[in-house]
Amino acid sequence: MSVAADDALGALATTDALFFGRPDSKLTRDDARALVNRGLDGVDDGELFLEYRENESISLDDGTIRSASFNTSSGFGLRAVLGTETAFAHADDISRDALERAVSTVGAVRQGRSGIMAPGPQATNQRLYGDSRPLEGTDFAARAAVLSEIDAYARGLDSRVVQVSAVLSSEWQAVQIMRRADSGGDVADLRPLVRMNVSVVVEKNGQRESGSCGLGGRYELDRLLAPETWRDAVDKALKQALITLEAAPAPAGEMDVVLGPGWPGILLHEAVGHGLEGDFNRKGTSSFSGMIGKRVASPGVTVVDDGTLPERRGSLSVDDEGTPTSRTVLIEDGILTGYLQDRLNARLMGTKSTGNGRRESYAHAPMPRMTNTLMLEGSATTDEMIRSMKRGLYAVNFGGGQVDITSGKFVFAASEAYLVEDGKIIRPVKGATLIGNGADAMNQISMIGSDVALDPGIGTCGKAGQGVPVGVGQPTLKISGLTVGGTA
Repeated sequence: MSVAADDALGALATTDALFFGRPDSKLTRDDARALVNRGLDGVDDGELFLEYRENESISLDDGTIRSASFNTSSGFGLRAVLGTETAFAHADDISRDALERAVSTVGAVRQGRSGIMAPGPQATNQRLYGDSRPLEGTDFAARAAVLSEIDAYARGLDSRVVQVSAVLSSEWQAVQIMRRADSGGDVADLRPLVRMNVSVVVEKNGQRESGSCGLGGRYELDRLLAPETWRDAVDKALKQALITLEAAPAPAGEMDVVLGPGWPGILLHEAVGHGLEGDFNRKGTSSFSGMIGKRVASPGVTVVDDGTLPERRGSLSVDDEGTPTSRTVLIEDGILTGYLQDRLNARLMGTKSTGNGRRESYAHAPMPRMTNTLMLEGSATTDEMIRSMKRGLYAVNFGGGQVDITSGKFVFAASEAYLVEDGKIIRPVKGATLIGNGADAMNQISMIGSDVALDPGIGTCGKAGQGVPVGVGQPTLKISGLTVGGTA
């Protein structure tokens, strides 16, 4: 038996111990199997999603631990799908009685009708991260001490530092997904997730500016606690704050914009990625609806969603319906080639799930969501892009943003940006926002760099009230004629 197969069996054994056979629940695996078979009889699709989760968060501000929390939660969600209709019941009580009530509730979707159960996902042995809890191997005092070291290190770097904040968080999620017995075997996944955020405020002549840096992924916490890791984060946060301290107000108007690699891919995620999710396109509410096979971006633009990247924040060995994640090509050389699908929308659109069925927790039904969305590399260099600009903006890093899925319109704030004139970087600027339409922006890409990079592991995506961890990425790229909102 392969190591990966051993891991898959080990995950099932771990989740079995969490969910079944506890004296307080009176729920055995055989009980759960029988109830799932009964609850999902005569429907097109559905599953029992069992979840256990533990979280810790420690926050430091100005040298003092301001908050520390640890909590656990568990529960189940039972979903039955018939045609386009979904019945969903959930509870934070994993017991026989609670599951029986849920079975009665979801049975209402049938109303005298019946469907044909869709085949379950094929079994997989892929493991993209370790099974161990992130907190194993360290104690609370050691974790808190690292935050204090971050504060001391940042203040020692520059006398202008007046405030330091740091947050260290970890999560371990154990899930098991059960289908009807004739629709595939049970699937389990053990998911670690860690993150660190550092924020530095500097002051000069009464003016204050801030900079931040975050990083994380699906690995053990020890990696974030290593001095070389958190010092690099502090260095980057301080650099951003000091640059902004000397920055001039950003100009406004239509101009060429060069976006840096990595985290600026959040623009791609928001302005294009959401519009390529299956539910929006099945309902015809996306600007990309009905565009398969048509040009939607400049030649050379290739966009993929890849949930199979090891240890990345947006990666999953299996999605929240039990389907193995995949590398899905969405746009190839500017041509739209596909959408992101969960099981429900894939069935209704006559295609297959891409492993993008995701949910925030057991209390939420799955829907098509992104994992790690990135644009692939081209051949240009950053210097070539800068030299090609008469007057424009070089946006190295991004802050927040928002997009309207139906229209594709977006607004993003640049957290580190520079004015470019006659092919040269002139000075840093602050207060710049990028305004445009996702579909238009994709067709205004005129140069694509060879330096594709992923974000440092900090993304959380919101949709329909649900937040899930995601990743983004892109190479440096040039967008011609983008609207810049400024403060000059």
